[in-house]
Amino acid sequence: MASNHSSSEQSNHRHYHEGPKNHYLSFALSIVLTILAFVVVYAEIGRTFTLLFIVMLALIQASFQLLFWMHMKDRGHLYAAVGIIFGFVIALTGVAAVVFWIWW
Repeated sequence: MASNHSSSEQSNHRHYHEGPKNHYLSFALSIVLTILAFVVVYAEIGRTFTLLFIVMLALIQASFQLLFWMHMKDRGHLYAAVGIIFGFVIALTGVAAVVFWIWW
């Protein structure tokens, strides 16, 4: 009898699947961000503004990719998040070292 009670409790804690809605939204926003980048380049507003705007769009799009496509917003992705942060720190350190080496 106890095993039946235990299995009914486990069935109440099923994994929630959000469905494709967030994927469609993320895909649409990625397309919009890509079109915005093309529009800014085509408009020839200014080199500095264009570069900073495209970098900002790239960071937003990378965030969408991590959160919705790679499911980094869900529980249980701590090791992947730590690995991504560690890789980012290593890459940033490498870029800073090369810039320092060239400009010194």
